[in-house]
Order: sequence, then structure tokens, then C-alpha cells
Amino acid sequence: MTEQRKSFDVDAVRADFPILQQQVNGHPLVYLDNGATTQKPQAVIDALVHYYTCDNSNVHRGAHTLSDRATEAFEQARLAVATFINAPEAREVIWTRGTTEGINLVAASWGRQHLQAGDRVLVSMMEHHSNIVPWQLIAAAKGAQVEAIPVTTSGEIDMQAFESMLDERVKMVSVGHVSNALGSINPVREIARLAHVVGALVMIDGAQAISHWMTDVQALECDFYAFSGHKLFGPTGIGALWGRAELLEAMSPWHGGGEMIEDVSFEGTTFNKIPFKFEAGTPNIADAIGLAAAITYLNSLDKAGMIAHEQALMQYAQQRAEAFEGMRLVGTAQNRICVMSFVLEGIHAADIGMLLDQQGIAVRTGNHCAQPVMEYLGLDGTVRASFSFYNTLAEVDRLFDGLAKAREFLL
Repeated sequence: MTEQRKSFDVDAVRADFPILQQQVNGHPLVYLDNGATTQKPQAVIDALVHYYTCDNSNVHRGAHTLSDRATEAFEQARLAVATFINAPEAREVIWTRGTTEGINLVAASWGRQHLQAGDRVLVSMMEHHSNIVPWQLIAAAKGAQVEAIPVTTSGEIDMQAFESMLDERVKMVSVGHVSNALGSINPVREIARLAHVVGALVMIDGAQAISHWMTDVQALECDFYAFSGHKLFGPTGIGALWGRAELLEAMSPWHGGGEMIEDVSFEGTTFNKIPFKFEAGTPNIADAIGLAAAITYLNSLDKAGMIAHEQALMQYAQQRAEAFEGMRLVGTAQNRICVMSFVLEGIHAADIGMLLDQQGIAVRTGNHCAQPVMEYLGLDGTVRASFSFYNTLAEVDRLFDGLAKAREFLL
């Protein structure tokens, strides 16, 4: 059990993350690519080692102690996720490989049953490709349409335009809680309330939101919520889809195989209850347990202090950006998380990323798997510095010192 900490201490927190202690290209690592994946505390690494060292076994089907221990830890992990996102019931949490698979599951299973020719699916223009392509695939198969909700040049969903698009033909609205490319926090509860008026369901891509504050699926009033463990300081290859029980119960399975069945014969098959109906085959047991360890670790931190620290990081980065010659921020929504997406006049983003890496500073460059919004903004891509609670004000200074050196070298 991780000890509860009384106050937030960034130096103490950094000591929990072994990867942050290294040097890259002869410089102390400054990791500012948290939007792509977060680093893992020692507690998560230890949980994975413990499972494989002590409890490695299949779940739900063994008749021995190791299987019993693995099953208990696996299902306790599901409960940990349900509690973390305030799901009404743990059985509403389905294990997936991540956000992408969660959205694909809903699009394929719910969409196959409910979408018809002429129906409409609304997604915002700023969506990650994972919240566009799955809907395009099922819409093409069913004769439905996928339409983009406009966004403003500051990176906010145009709510007036969204409301004007709603009618009885809209069956699903699928939007990101937070934009991975711009950092914008979208008004998803308002979106859900408006969509429900016309009878549409609401899917939320929570990949970028999950690590920055407590997600409450009941308060958001959505119908589905998906996130990835690796963006919540947990392992890769694990994630969760939450859905309202009555919706999940009515949906057909997506994959077929073991575990998701109740009875199989050549005359017909009956399926297992939720969540197992959607979890065919041997699941990712170790990484589910690792995700629970990440949640336990996060619950040990002073959340108010953590949030205040992230806000201070972003405010300081904003101040440095405003004073930095030739820098233009991309995405200036009033409500944003710790993402700073930008371009430097006259310099290609990829060149900036390369020169920062030579100084031990990790950022992401490119279109961030959000090509439609980049094209709308007239950009090939941006540099994205995404901060987390283990970053420091000194690392923000390192970023801008590195940018100054890159600019001097390239211009």
C-alpha cells in the first residue's frame, strides 16, 4: 500500500520515477512528451515484477492458488478503475488495449446494431484520428455519415454550430475530453446534454484528460468513456472503456473466443454477462494490475497540490512563450491543460525537435494524429511540449534555453 502524502513535493515525486534520473545525449533528461505517453513510477514497475514473479497464471478459469490470486488482483484492478472514474458499477468497465480499441469497440458493436442509412455521427474537427477513422469505417458500411463539428481558430468547439447540427438523424456524438494537439478542454457535459435532447448517445475520448484531474463519468453525463493506461502513468497495452450497463448489455460482442461465452454448441452460442462478453481470450492481466498500481500511486498524492503545480507550470511556460521572439502558440482556448503547441517563425518543427533532443529535451513534433485540424489551421504540424506533475519550472527554462539555441543555429 502506497503511503498517503500530506503535501505535494515535486522533488520527492520525481524520485519515484526512475527514468527521469538519466542523461540523454549528455544532458539531464527533460521529458516533455507526456501527451504521447507518461512515465511510470517505481510502484507500477514493482507491481508488474511481482505479478510475473509470484502470481503469473490465467484468470477466471484455473483451479489452483496462483489462478485465484491472479483473478483477485485482476478484478480488484477493474474495481480500482471504476472507483477512479466514479462508475456506478465495476461491471461497466471493459478492459481494452487503450482508447483506440475502446472507440473501435463502440463503433463496431453499437454502430453495427444501431446505425442505418442516412444517420449521422458528429465528431469535432480537432479529434485524434482514433476518434475519426473508426466512425468512418462503420458509417461507410452502414450508409451513415460522419460530420465534423467546427472549431474556432483559438481551438474551441463552436457550440453554436454544434447545436445547429443536432437533429433526430444524429445518433452518436463522439468528442475528445481534451484535444491532444491543442490542449483545449472541451465542454463535454454541455455537449452531452444537448446531444441527449435529440436522442443521440455521447462517446468521450478521455485519453488526454485522464491524467490531469479526477474523471467522473456520472457528472459528465456521457454514455461511453475510453482512456489508455499508459497516459495515466500505467503500462502500455492496457486501457478501459466505460459504458452504461444497459447499453453494454444490449450490444453484441465484438470479438469471439474463450471467456466471452456462456455456452457453445454447433446449434448456437450464448454469450457471457458484461463485462466478460467483450473480453474474448486471455486478457492483459499484468498490465491491468499495473494500471491499478498507478491509480493507487496517484491516490497517494496531494491532488490539490498536484493540480496547482501543473497550473503553475503552464502559467510560467505561457509567460516565457509570450516573451520569446518568433513563437506563435497554436491553440489558445481559455480552458486548457498543460499542453503548449507552437511554431517558430521560419523553422520547421521537425528541426526544432531534433535540436532539442540533442540537448536532452523530449518533445513531439508533427500533426499529432490530428491532421484535419492542422489543415484547418494551415499548418503542416507543430512542436508540442506537454507537461506533467513531475516536471519543474527549471525544466521550462531548459526548454526555452534549448529553443533559443535552436533558433540561433537554424536562422
